[in-house]
Amino acid sequence: QVQLVESGGGLVQPGGSLRLSCAASGSIFSITAMGWYRQAPGKQRELVAVISSAGSTNYADSVKGRLTISRDNAKNTVYLQMNSLKPEDTAVYYCNIKYRLWDWGTLKNYEFWGQGTQVTVSS
Repeated sequence: QVQLVESGGGLVQPGGSLRLSCAASGSIFSITAMGWYRQAPGKQRELVAVISSAGSTNYADSVKGRLTISRDNAKNTVYLQMNSLKPEDTAVYYCNIKYRLWDWGTLKNYEFWGQGTQVTVSS
């Protein structure tokens, strides 16, 4: 069973900072990508940032220059450094991993979601 442990969420004032972390464990053969998604009340879940196992990154336009994703492959951990936070960043943030696992001679693709952590930027 894959497990994702998220931490770092909380309440901050506009302009403040938070650092989210997500540690993956379990029967994972190879992580291909890790990322952060968020869902605000009444809205669809959206991509915030992703990072491949090789280190390539992609960000939503709304967070470029303010949020930075990084990872420690040895620890299967992904981080999201959040600076200059805005009220619009308020959402539940979900960690996501995409990984591969052998299943009776076949390498299959899987994904798994964390439980979510609340980030609230007050005004």
